[in-house]
Amino acid sequence: MNKNQQKAVVLVSGGLDSSTTLAIARNQDFDCYALSFDYGQRHRSELVAASLISKTLGAIDHKQISLDMRTIGGSALTDDGIDVPVVDIKNASTKNESPAGIPVTYVPARNTIFLSYALAWAEVLGAKDIFIGVNAVDYSGYPDCRPEYIEAFQAMANLATRAGVQGDEIIIHTPLIELSKAEIICSGLALGVDFSVTISCYGADSEGRACGQCDACRLRAEGFRSAGVTDPTRYA
Repeated sequence: MNKNQQKAVVLVSGGLDSSTTLAIARNQDFDCYALSFDYGQRHRSELVAASLISKTLGAIDHKQISLDMRTIGGSALTDDGIDVPVVDIKNASTKNESPAGIPVTYVPARNTIFLSYALAWAEVLGAKDIFIGVNAVDYSGYPDCRPEYIEAFQAMANLATRAGVQGDEIIIHTPLIELSKAEIICSGLALGVDFSVTISCYGADSEGRACGQCDACRLRAEGFRSAGVTDPTRYA
C-alpha cells in the first residue's frame, strides 16, 4: 500500500468484467479494496475465483459479505423455482425473457445493494472512488446497469453520506459501461488478467467449469470469438 495513492473499493464477482475492472483500477494507481458477496447465488465457484483474482491483481484487502437474497427470490440465480434459460450459443439466440425484455437472471435490486455496501466501506476507508463492472452494451436488459442508474446512485451517495455532505465527492466508476465484450477482453488481456480463472457462468459446477448453455456463457464465448482470442473457459 502506498500512502500517497488514493483508495478505491472495487466490486469483484469473480467474472470477466469485474476482473478487468479491478485491473483497470490498479492500472490507474488506486489502492484497491475488493468486495464480493455470497448472496445465495446458484454456485460458490465464482467466490473462489473472486478471492484468487483479488490476490493476483494486487488488492490490498478482499472482503466477502454474506447476504441471503434467496429469501426474496425472484431471479433464476436465487430462486430454484425459476430455471436459468438455456440458449443456443452457436446461433446466439436469447430466450426466456420477461415481457419487458428483462432477463429472468436479473436479481432484484442487486447492484443497489452491492453498491450500498461498497459505499459504506468506502466511507470507513476514507475512499472517494468505487468501481463496478456494469456494462450497458451486452447487458442492456438489466435496469441497474444503465448509465442513468449509475448517475442517480452517485447523486444519492453524495446526498446520503457524511463524506458527500462534507464536500468529499463520491465517484462511481464504470470503465466498461460502453465497451463490447470483445473490447473488455482485449483491455483485460493488455492489463495481465488471466481469464482462465474467471467464472462468468450462471450455473458453473463445483470445480468452476462452465455449463456452456446459459446466456452468460453465450456472451463470453461471443466475446472471445469477436476478439480473435482463444477462449480459455473450462466447460463441463
